[in-house]
Amino acid sequence: MKQRAVVLLSGGLDSATVLAMARAEGRECYALGFDYGQRHRAELRAAENVARALGAKEHRVVRLDLRAIGGSALTDDAIAVPDAPTEGIPVTYVPARNTVFLSIALGWAEVLEAEEVFIGVNAVDYSGYPDCRPAFIEAFQQLANVATRQAVEGRPVAIRAPLMHLSKAEIIRRGVAAGVDYSMTISCYDADEAGQACGSCDSCRLRRAGFEAAGVPDPTRYR
Repeated sequence: MKQRAVVLLSGGLDSATVLAMARAEGRECYALGFDYGQRHRAELRAAENVARALGAKEHRVVRLDLRAIGGSALTDDAIAVPDAPTEGIPVTYVPARNTVFLSIALGWAEVLEAEEVFIGVNAVDYSGYPDCRPAFIEAFQQLANVATRQAVEGRPVAIRAPLMHLSKAEIIRRGVAAGVDYSMTISCYDADEAGQACGSCDSCRLRRAGFEAAGVPDPTRYR
């Protein structure tokens, strides 16, 4: 029987790569996404297509209302998505997002009796979000080790972040080797309803530079 894994899947470049990597390791993958009130809702359709193309056993989308607390350009229309680099942690950071997402993924993993949860966080070519750093993943692993019945019974869920120390170019190369069609993915923080990218937000800049550094044609549809 294949090992089961829950894979957080946003529809972006990184999470699609992680799904492909988990599948390549022989995991039976259960893709999990979130409709949390994000500005860039086109990523939800992208995630559905990616999950199907990369052979996820199941794809679920959990609805959350993070607009209720706001505090981010992705969940508050009154805060603009920056079109140039900014100092410090950018306003596109969504407070506690990965903590919430991983908590729900951990719960589903226990229901499925899955051994692992995969997440596509990266601390090399990234925006400086605090919940994308090794320290966060290590801390959440410690939480997972004590938070569930499965863990108490000696079978804690492993939190896997295989992209953590890779450059964006390295991520893209690995994804291409694993069969990811990046034209299906959407990374833009301000994508329109058709899924076309703005080309100027932080995520677009990191994505474009990654394709250039990898020597791979950029399939992104820009406005």
